[in-house]
Amino acid sequence: MARNLRLIAAAAATAMLLPLGPALAEVPCAERGEIVKKLSDEYKEKAQAVGVINPDAVVEIFVSENGTWTILATGTDGKSCVLSAGEGWDGNLMAALPGA
Repeated sequence: MARNLRLIAAAAATAMLLPLGPALAEVPCAERGEIVKKLSDEYKEKAQAVGVINPDAVVEIFVSENGTWTILATGTDGKSCVLSAGEGWDGNLMAALPGA
């Protein structure tokens, strides 16, 4: 639980430091369902990827057909924080450089 609270606090601090769209900058953290609905309704973004941060949280990437994107961190308590958002998402896979 303490790690989850630290994650949410760190995500909130990070979200405040990163440039966000005006609508998302107002409330960088909220219930996951609220943020997902806003991303879908206002930006037409859908979940494209998910990864486990630790046993208490996951990170998700939402992308629209227009190339807007949002990265969320969600804790086991259902709270999500916007870590970053932007435009120009390119979903093409990149080949790894030799030695990478």
